Amino acid sequence: MAVAEVATALRGQSRRRGRVRAPEIVAPAAILAVVVAACFLGPLVLPIAEPVGGNVLESYLPAFSPGHLLGTDPNGNDILSRVLHGGQSSLVVALAVNLIGLLVGGTLGALSGFVGGKTDTVIMRLLDVLIAFPSLVLTLAVAQSLGPSRTNTILALAFFSVPAFARVSRAATLRLRELPFMAAAELCGTPAWRVLARHLAPNIAPQLVTFGLLGMGIVIVIEGALSFLGLGIPAPAPSWGNMIALGQQSLSATPMLVVWPSAALFLTVLTFNVLGENLRSRWSRQ
Repeated sequence: MAVAEVATALRGQSRRRGRVRAPEIVAPAAILAVVVAACFLGPLVLPIAEPVGGNVLESYLPAFSPGHLLGTDPNGNDILSRVLHGGQSSLVVALAVNLIGLLVGGTLGALSGFVGGKTDTVIMRLLDVLIAFPSLVLTLAVAQSLGPSRTNTILALAFFSVPAFARVSRAATLRLRELPFMAAAELCGTPAWRVLARHLAPNIAPQLVTFGLLGMGIVIVIEGALSFLGLGIPAPAPSWGNMIALGQQSLSATPMLVVWPSAALFLTVLTFNVLGENLRSRWSRQ
């Protein structure tokens, strides 16, 4: 009877967590959906030029020029096309970094918190060593040594996302491990892997998802900084960071070269942060 009551309570908790139709959730989620759709579907459906290979004779065209809604850059490339393709690069890098952190770090943290003992000690001490390094400085060093590319940027940033996700996962696991339904599952003879997959993972997922949304914004900012310094997405491939770097060379004459990618970066990061924080606040009240 007790097991049935626990199962009913868990189903009710799952239904409550599914109620995320509040305006503070819907509004940033809708904005984020528009940004993602614009970046990935916009270049396919809009009549815009390729982001590279522009005509240098058409450089520095102003906004609303024929065929160039936002104008062109010093190389004659369409700014709108580069902003949208740059968004693709930033979102892909951020998603890949956070997925690696979620899968590797989340698994290590859950395993560490669930098993405990020497396993917990070994895993957490290894992760503490990684956290002890100054992450931004070491990221710059790794990016410099590997060379500028999208793959190397993902690897450099994922190196530090793993311990962050592991700590969140372990803390959530330690809280859940003391709850009655976990003890009930173990007393019923449920295999450890099944307890982890069926009972633990769904209940720590909200914390990991909200942390991942906040991490998306952080990774986009860091990727932009690396690209700005020439250590991220290499030119002429578009990235918000290297677009800002290119535009700042003629900032006084053509400020819009910096405004457009900066506005796109700001809006995307703000939306991820607001959505993640609102989800965290809503789930913490349930």
